[in-house]
Amino acid sequence: MTNDEGQKSESSEADQPHVIIYTDGACDPNPGPGGWAALLRFGKHEKALTGSEPETTNNRMELTAAIQALQALKRPCQVDFYTDSEYLQRGITEWMPRWRARNWRRKGGTLANIDLWQALDEAIQPHTIEWHWVRGHAWDRNNQRVDALAQGAIQR
Repeated sequence: MTNDEGQKSESSEADQPHVIIYTDGACDPNPGPGGWAALLRFGKHEKALTGSEPETTNNRMELTAAIQALQALKRPCQVDFYTDSEYLQRGITEWMPRWRARNWRRKGGTLANIDLWQALDEAIQPHTIEWHWVRGHAWDRNNQRVDALAQGAIQR
Protein backbone atom coordinates (compact mmCIF):
# COMPACT_ATOMS: atom_id res chain seq x y z
CA MET A 1 0.00 0.00 0.00
CA THR A 2 1.25 3.47 -0.78
CA ASN A 3 0.36 6.87 0.63
CA ASP A 4 -0.55 10.01 -1.33
CA GLU A 5 3.13 10.67 -2.09
CA GLY A 6 3.61 7.16 -3.51
CA GLN A 7 5.77 6.03 -0.60
CA LYS A 8 5.42 2.61 0.98
CA SER A 9 3.27 2.79 4.12
CA GLU A 10 4.00 1.00 7.39
CA SER A 11 1.58 -1.89 6.92
CA SER A 12 0.34 -3.71 3.86
CA GLU A 13 -3.35 -4.22 3.19
CA ALA A 14 -2.91 -7.95 3.91
CA ASP A 15 -1.81 -7.06 7.45
CA GLN A 16 -4.82 -4.85 8.09
CA PRO A 17 -7.91 -6.17 9.87
CA HIS A 18 -11.09 -6.16 7.79
CA VAL A 19 -13.89 -4.11 9.39
CA ILE A 20 -17.43 -3.60 8.13
CA ILE A 21 -19.06 -0.29 9.09
CA TYR A 22 -22.66 0.84 8.71
CA THR A 23 -23.61 4.42 9.64
CA ASP A 24 -26.68 6.62 9.67
CA GLY A 25 -27.72 10.07 10.79
CA ALA A 26 -31.15 11.43 11.61
CA CYS A 27 -32.81 14.73 12.42
CA ASP A 28 -36.38 15.45 13.51
CA PRO A 29 -37.23 18.00 12.24
CA ASN A 30 -34.40 18.87 9.84
CA PRO A 31 -32.79 21.08 11.08
CA GLY A 32 -33.47 20.29 14.71
CA PRO A 33 -32.43 17.69 17.28
CA GLY A 34 -30.29 15.01 15.67
CA GLY A 35 -28.83 11.59 16.31
CA TRP A 36 -26.19 9.45 14.68
CA ALA A 37 -25.22 5.78 14.84
CA ALA A 38 -22.46 3.50 13.66
CA LEU A 39 -22.16 -0.27 13.68
CA LEU A 40 -18.63 -1.70 13.48
CA ARG A 41 -18.18 -5.41 12.76
CA PHE A 42 -14.88 -7.30 12.96
CA GLY A 43 -15.22 -11.06 12.64
CA LYS A 44 -17.58 -12.15 15.42
CA HIS A 45 -17.15 -8.86 17.27
CA GLU A 46 -19.57 -5.99 16.99
CA LYS A 47 -19.70 -2.50 18.47
CA ALA A 48 -22.52 0.05 18.20
CA LEU A 49 -21.85 3.75 18.71
CA THR A 50 -24.45 6.51 19.04
CA GLY A 51 -24.61 10.19 19.84
CA SER A 52 -26.76 13.27 19.50
CA GLU A 53 -26.78 17.04 19.12
CA PRO A 54 -29.57 19.39 20.22
CA GLU A 55 -29.59 21.55 17.05
CA THR A 56 -28.13 20.18 13.83
CA THR A 57 -28.96 18.83 10.37
CA ASN A 58 -29.32 15.37 8.90
CA ASN A 59 -26.19 15.86 6.78
CA ARG A 60 -24.13 16.86 9.81
CA MET A 61 -25.30 13.72 11.61
CA GLU A 62 -24.38 11.53 8.61
CA LEU A 63 -20.87 13.00 8.58
CA THR A 64 -20.52 12.76 12.37
CA ALA A 65 -21.45 9.07 12.29
CA ALA A 66 -18.74 8.38 9.70
CA ILE A 67 -16.10 10.34 11.61
CA GLN A 68 -16.92 8.69 14.93
CA ALA A 69 -16.87 5.21 13.37
CA LEU A 70 -13.48 5.71 11.75
CA GLN A 71 -11.98 7.37 14.83
CA ALA A 72 -13.06 4.33 16.88
CA LEU A 73 -10.68 2.09 14.91
CA LYS A 74 -7.51 1.52 16.94
CA ARG A 75 -5.20 0.84 13.97
CA PRO A 76 -5.23 1.01 10.16
CA CYS A 77 -7.94 -1.23 8.73
CA GLN A 78 -9.43 -2.41 5.47
CA VAL A 79 -12.96 -1.06 5.69
CA ASP A 80 -16.13 -1.84 3.82
CA PHE A 81 -18.18 1.26 4.63
CA TYR A 82 -21.96 1.26 4.05
CA THR A 83 -24.14 4.37 4.06
CA ASP A 84 -27.56 5.30 2.75
CA SER A 85 -26.47 8.93 2.46
CA GLU A 86 -25.72 10.00 -1.10
CA TYR A 87 -24.36 13.23 0.39
CA LEU A 88 -21.71 11.30 2.34
CA GLN A 89 -20.96 8.71 -0.35
CA ARG A 90 -20.70 11.17 -3.25
CA GLY A 91 -18.93 13.74 -1.10
CA ILE A 92 -16.17 11.35 -0.11
CA THR A 93 -15.77 9.61 -3.47
CA GLU A 94 -16.49 12.39 -5.99
CA TRP A 95 -16.42 15.86 -4.48
CA MET A 96 -13.70 15.79 -1.81
CA PRO A 97 -10.71 15.54 -4.18
CA ARG A 98 -11.86 18.73 -5.93
CA TRP A 99 -12.53 20.51 -2.63
CA ARG A 100 -9.03 19.64 -1.44
CA ALA A 101 -7.54 20.89 -4.73
CA ARG A 102 -9.45 24.18 -4.32
CA ASN A 103 -8.31 24.62 -0.69
CA TRP A 104 -11.66 23.39 0.68
CA ARG A 105 -13.86 25.55 -1.50
CA ARG A 106 -16.69 24.64 -3.83
CA LYS A 107 -16.69 25.95 -7.35
CA GLY A 108 -20.01 27.66 -6.61
CA GLY A 109 -19.07 29.24 -3.25
CA THR A 110 -18.67 28.22 0.35
CA LEU A 111 -18.56 24.59 1.38
CA ALA A 112 -21.25 23.55 3.86
CA ASN A 113 -20.05 21.49 6.82
CA ILE A 114 -16.40 22.19 6.04
CA ASP A 115 -15.38 21.39 9.63
CA LEU A 116 -16.82 17.89 9.35
CA TRP A 117 -15.53 17.24 5.82
CA GLN A 118 -12.02 18.16 6.98
CA ALA A 119 -12.35 15.94 10.06
CA LEU A 120 -13.57 13.09 7.85
CA ASP A 121 -10.65 13.63 5.48
CA GLU A 122 -8.29 13.23 8.43
CA ALA A 123 -10.15 10.19 9.78
CA ILE A 124 -9.90 8.25 6.49
CA GLN A 125 -6.14 8.68 6.11
CA PRO A 126 -4.87 5.56 7.96
CA HIS A 127 -7.41 3.23 6.37
CA THR A 128 -8.12 1.52 3.06
CA ILE A 129 -11.83 2.12 2.50
CA GLU A 130 -14.32 0.79 -0.02
CA TRP A 131 -17.41 3.04 0.06
CA HIS A 132 -20.82 1.45 -0.57
CA TRP A 133 -24.16 3.18 -0.97
CA VAL A 134 -27.22 1.21 0.15
CA ARG A 135 -30.82 2.22 -0.43
CA GLY A 136 -32.29 3.42 2.86
CA HIS A 137 -35.22 1.50 4.30
CA ALA A 138 -34.80 -1.24 1.68
CA TRP A 139 -34.52 -4.28 3.91
CA ASP A 140 -30.78 -4.26 4.59
CA ARG A 141 -30.94 -5.33 8.23
CA ASN A 142 -27.72 -3.55 9.24
CA ASN A 143 -28.90 -0.33 7.60
CA GLN A 144 -32.24 -0.68 9.37
CA ARG A 145 -30.41 -1.24 12.65
CA VAL A 146 -28.29 1.92 12.43
CA ASP A 147 -31.36 3.87 11.29
CA ALA A 148 -33.21 2.76 14.43
CA LEU A 149 -30.18 3.55 16.62
CA ALA A 150 -29.81 7.03 15.09
CA GLN A 151 -33.53 7.73 15.52
CA GLY A 152 -33.34 6.51 19.12
CA ALA A 153 -30.35 8.73 19.84
CA ILE A 154 -32.28 11.93 19.07
CA GLN A 155 -32.82 13.91 22.28
CA ARG A 156 -36.39 15.17 21.81
